[in-house]
Amino acid sequence: MTKTRVAIIGSGNIGTDLMMKIMRLSDVLEMGAFVGIDPESDGLKRAARMGVPVVANGVDGLVELDGFADIGIVFDATSAGAHKHNDALMRRHGKRVIDLTPAAVGPYTIPPVNGDANLDAPNVNMVTCGGQATIPIVAAINRVAKVHYGEIVASIASKSAGPGTRANIDEFTETTSQAIVDVGGATRGKAIIVLNPAEPPLIMRDTVYCLCDEADRDAIRQSVEAMVAEVQTYVPGYRLKQAVQFESIGGNRPLHIPEMAETGRTDFTGLKVTVFLEVEGAAHYLPAYAGNLDIMTSAALRTAEKIAARMHQGAAA
Repeated sequence: MTKTRVAIIGSGNIGTDLMMKIMRLSDVLEMGAFVGIDPESDGLKRAARMGVPVVANGVDGLVELDGFADIGIVFDATSAGAHKHNDALMRRHGKRVIDLTPAAVGPYTIPPVNGDANLDAPNVNMVTCGGQATIPIVAAINRVAKVHYGEIVASIASKSAGPGTRANIDEFTETTSQAIVDVGGATRGKAIIVLNPAEPPLIMRDTVYCLCDEADRDAIRQSVEAMVAEVQTYVPGYRLKQAVQFESIGGNRPLHIPEMAETGRTDFTGLKVTVFLEVEGAAHYLPAYAGNLDIMTSAALRTAEKIAARMHQGAAA
C-alpha cells in the first residue's frame, strides 16, 4: 500500500511523541511535515535531525510548504483555541483533520468504542488523554448495565503536561464529561484531571466510578476485562491496577448527586462500579511515566491508519 503523507501541527510533547510513533510504528503513514512556531523547540530540532520537513512559522507556513499538496491527513496537537483556525484552513485545502485538542469541532472518537463510525468525517476529535483511558471502561460497563452517572479522575505527571495541556484544563473537563455521555453511554458524566508534581514522576493513573443498574457482576467484570484487552492491542501499557470493585447502594443510604438534578434523580440506588487503571507509556519521547501521551497519540495513530485505509479504498473505487 502506498503510504499516506501526514503533517503534525504542534511541536510540543504530544506532537513530538506522535511523530516518533508514526516514524517507528506505522506501515501506512509517513511524515510530510512537522509544524511549530518556536524554531528552538526540542520537537522541531528533533524532527529536523530525523529528516522530517520542518515548518517553524505555524500553520500558514505549512500551506506554503513544497509538498503540501501531497499531504492527506493533518494532526492538530496545538490547543483548543488555535484549533478552529487550523481546522478551517486545512479544510479549505481539502485535508482530513485529526484533532488532538479538546476543541471538539468534529465527532468524538474512541477507537475501541466507535473507532469505525467517523472515518468519513472531515474532522475527528480524539477527546483527551483521560477520555481515551476511561471512556472505554464506561462503555464496557454500560453495555451490560445502564450507566446513569459516570465520573472519571485522571492523574498525570506534571512533567508530562506541556503548555497546551495546561492552557486547556477547562476544555479538558468539559470535553471529557460530554464524551462520557456521547460515547460512553452514561446519562451524566463528570471529569477531573490532576497534575501530580511528585518526584520522581508517577505513571498515569485513572479511576472510573460508574453508578448503574443492578446487573450480573461477572458479566460486568468480563466486559471490562475484554475492553482492557482491546485497548492493549494499541496501548500495551494500559492495564487494570486491581480487580473491578462493586458496591450495592441501597435505599437506606442512597448517594446524593447534585449533578443529576436535570435528570430528576439526585438520590441514587443501585450498583456502584469502580475501576482503577494504570497507563504506562512506550517512552517514544518522554519517559514511561507519560502514559497520557502514549494513549492519546496511539489512539490518534490507530484512527489515522483507518482513515488512510478508507481514503485508499475510495481512490481505488
